[in-house]
Amino acid sequence: MSAEIKVPTLGESVTTATIAKWLKNPGDSVAADEPVVELETDKVSVEVAAPEAGVLGPQLVGEGAEVEVGTILASVEAGSGTAAPAKAPEAPKAPAGVQAQPVAAGPVARPATPPSDVAAQGAAHAPMPSAQKMMAEKGISTAEIGTGTGKDGRVTKGDVLSFLAQPPVAKAAAAPATPRTDDPREERVKMTRLRRTIARRLKDAQNTAALLTTFNEVDMTAAKELRAEYRDIFEKKHGGTKLGFMSIFAKAVMAALKEFPAVNAEIDGEDIIYREFVNLGIAVGGPNGLVVPVIRDAEKLSFAGIESAIAGFGKRARDGSLKLDELSGGTFSITNGGIYGSLMSTPIINAPQSAILGMHAIQDRPIALNGQVVIRPMMYIALTYDHRIVDGKEAVSFLVRVKQNVEDPRRLLLEV
Repeated sequence: MSAEIKVPTLGESVTTATIAKWLKNPGDSVAADEPVVELETDKVSVEVAAPEAGVLGPQLVGEGAEVEVGTILASVEAGSGTAAPAKAPEAPKAPAGVQAQPVAAGPVARPATPPSDVAAQGAAHAPMPSAQKMMAEKGISTAEIGTGTGKDGRVTKGDVLSFLAQPPVAKAAAAPATPRTDDPREERVKMTRLRRTIARRLKDAQNTAALLTTFNEVDMTAAKELRAEYRDIFEKKHGGTKLGFMSIFAKAVMAALKEFPAVNAEIDGEDIIYREFVNLGIAVGGPNGLVVPVIRDAEKLSFAGIESAIAGFGKRARDGSLKLDELSGGTFSITNGGIYGSLMSTPIINAPQSAILGMHAIQDRPIALNGQVVIRPMMYIALTYDHRIVDGKEAVSFLVRVKQNVEDPRRLLLEV
């Protein structure tokens, strides 16, 4: 009796993945729940485990192939298993839904390619099924899109979406061109799925939303004094959790969102969805790019709870262990370019959210205070918002309230 290993449900709006790496070879013994293959999705890497103990059967899909949810990747056969024999020649990498036949170890005769194999080779270069369906619906040909970003140049759904997002002039110029001669000092590297998805989602946000950014600056004196006075006590009381500025800004944002609910809402067709909760996205850098894990019901958490959640996200982002459900469902996001030295920027919203707050570096600057020029630690903050749902007055008032809350953190305790 055998148990199938399938591509699992991959999370919100994720329907395909790429076989990044097989962790076990055919013939290897595996334990129940032991990872056997690593998938790369649009958002994060996912390990698929064996459903039960036994011996891993043939790999039906090779590394680099794109697969859809539910695709059978391999099976686990009953038995105690033995150490894997000398690795057989690598099986051809098959696209989603096409089962690659196991290759026997040792030299084999190579018969002439039968007509069925010729057809299979042609299918390997055809657009992905989801892409082909969308192309047929939109009346787009493969020639218009050109070489895709999938395995062996196959056109993916993401390629079709990117093509549709281009202005008419760009589409006309998108016909395949003669490849330029690469300079020997250049290195050409395929974009990862995560990087392609980041590029597509950011461009989609620009093409769909009416983006506008408003700025303000925050005097960080009170926040710095609060942190300096209570940092050690806070860390001891909360088991090593450090007190940072992010929790202060998170609390300031959530207080302001109660006052200005449109900033926490989203457009769905011709409707507006208002929320009485905050799923707060915090942008963190990982080895493959920026991801935005979500603190669910963040308004219910303490300063320590927020700091602990952020620290956990940062660690899991660096070691690639973030879960798919941690990256979806956000209603408002915060990004802090200041940790990299950014003084000012215009962040792009994480669609379908309607706004994002950008924090920046703290710098000592001269300001006018009570008729005197004084030096204070100042931070520029930016709110990018979708003008279709958030009015200018609302956006400016929201950002002013965030400024007031951070400059006088006592307001957060008194809820004024």
